Amino acid sequence: MDKLLPIILQLVGGAGGGNGIGALLKKLDLGPIFNTIVGMIGGFGGSQLLSLIPALQGGQGIVPILVNLIGGGVGGGLLTAIVGLIRNLIAKK
Repeated sequence: MDKLLPIILQLVGGAGGGNGIGALLKKLDLGPIFNTIVGMIGGFGGSQLLSLIPALQGGQGIVPILVNLIGGGVGGGLLTAIVGLIRNLIAKK
């Protein structure tokens, strides 16, 4: 369970970030299902990149939980925005 909890937090944060960007930026919205899927992928990747920063590694208490949630949210939102932008550019052609 110790190794599964961070992944769950990353996926939840990513889904929240993806749906948040979809709600804020309607032109980049992929729909609720694709916002969630792309957000989860970005959330996992974003948190993995954050874990490479030495200052954010380890820690106890709420710090690792927040790092996974925030990293997941930012990564999920960013990947959702990028995929939405690419989809819009392809649709214009």
